[in-house]
Amino acid sequence: QVQLVESGGGLVQPGGSLRLSCAASGSIFGIDAMGWYRQAPGKARELVADFPRGGRTNYADSVKGRFTISKDAKNTVYLQMNNLKPEDTAVYYCNARDLLRRINSWGQGTQVTVSS
Repeated sequence: QVQLVESGGGLVQPGGSLRLSCAASGSIFGIDAMGWYRQAPGKARELVADFPRGGRTNYADSVKGRFTISKDAKNTVYLQMNNLKPEDTAVYYCNARDLLRRINSWGQGTQVTVSS
């Protein structure tokens, strides 16, 4: 079992920055990829950024050049969000995938609100 705890969300002005963190614990050995998703009201959950083990990071077109996903040796993933826009407002969820065990884990989400 993998536990994911997000932090770093909040209210920010357009053009501002936030950094989200996701700490993974538990059965982290089998994690093949970690990433960030978001879900705005009335919309489906969408991929924001993904970090496959040994693979290349990838981003949604809407955040390319503004967001950066990174990972440290302790299986904490980060999402640096710069030049935030109102359309970035959503609940952001950390995700971890264990392909061998066919387990998809989610954090509880952290609210990001971009508003004047």
